[in-house]
Amino acid sequence: MNRAEKAALQLRAVDVLRMLKETRTYDELADETDLPAGDLNRYVNGHVLPGTDRAAEVVEELGRGALANELNARIRVDDEGYVDNTATVFDQPFLDLVAPVVANAFDFDRPDVVLTAATDGITLAGALASYYGTRCAYAKKTKETAVEEFIEARERLQSGIEITYYLPASALDAGESVLVVDDLIRSGETQELLLDIVETADADVAGVFALIAAGDDGIERARARTDAPVGALTTV
Repeated sequence: MNRAEKAALQLRAVDVLRMLKETRTYDELADETDLPAGDLNRYVNGHVLPGTDRAAEVVEELGRGALANELNARIRVDDEGYVDNTATVFDQPFLDLVAPVVANAFDFDRPDVVLTAATDGITLAGALASYYGTRCAYAKKTKETAVEEFIEARERLQSGIEITYYLPASALDAGESVLVVDDLIRSGETQELLLDIVETADADVAGVFALIAAGDDGIERARARTDAPVGALTTV
């Protein structure tokens, strides 16, 4: 971990503590974190930054659970099982806070590219790409007029509808490491199409991540396609 990554980790740990402090006293936060209340006060108020090891503990152990709880509170599921997560994908500061937790709590290799599908996954992919300092790319169901070459992935769904995603060929290079992300994984069809794009580009999969898993089918489908880590922040 270089100096910039250490500083980013320390700042994100402070962000996690500040989020928790909104609904807790310092004594309650001390009980939850096993950190002295005085130190927490200094971190939250920006007087000092936690050390790298302490920051990692906050982000990896405390941050993952805290953000999963916050995410669950934002999710709305209707009577037919459809998930409304607009309160999350429209909140860039929250996604910026999620990024270091995902990067440090899951066993993903550092990617060269973060890849998603338009449109709801773009804000999450952007947050992760910004944290890693890498490129963000997203596949679309339409072709850009000015782009000459595309990587295409096509799948026929059980309903008989055929879905095609297009990614400009210049977005991925052979041998690059790609983290596939999306806001929601249900059946795993979108993730499989994105993995097809990575394979066609002769790139490597660093991992597959979704904010929300609606059941286990999509996660298991992705795991059947890659040996790289596959995970979600929460499951509904």
